[in-house]
Amino acid sequence: MEYLIRDCQPKDIPVVVDLCQKHADYEQASFNPIGKEDKLEKALFSEHPKLFCLLAEADGVILGYTTYTIDFSTWDATSFMHMDCLYLEEEARVFGIGEALLEKLKQIAIAKNCINIQWQTPEFNKIAIKFYHRIGGAGKDKVRFFIDL
Repeated sequence: MEYLIRDCQPKDIPVVVDLCQKHADYEQASFNPIGKEDKLEKALFSEHPKLFCLLAEADGVILGYTTYTIDFSTWDATSFMHMDCLYLEEEARVFGIGEALLEKLKQIAIAKNCINIQWQTPEFNKIAIKFYHRIGGAGKDKVRFFIDL
């Protein structure tokens, strides 16, 4: 399959929201799409973006996405990349697209002087865990907490 990896454009936001819904469903998480288009557009395309997004596309069809931020590690006293999401449509998961997206993230992280790329996936997502190990990812057991506001 021939595909390209490109930056998200404002016209892509509705498809990204749809992929977010599919991603949440895949990870057995709740997702409410109401208002997300406007919020993502502001986060991605403001003067100082809070979020960045790459898309995988073939024949004009968006097959998947990855989003990331550049954050700062207190312990390392330097920047790191946080990959917030990586999702591919099921039919696109056997063509090396996920690995290509991560390779592009590595290039961006290096250019931005990041020490590493960090991300998480649910423990039950064995396919993703196997993929991440295969491409050189190392896991670290932690429990993620949050407080709703």
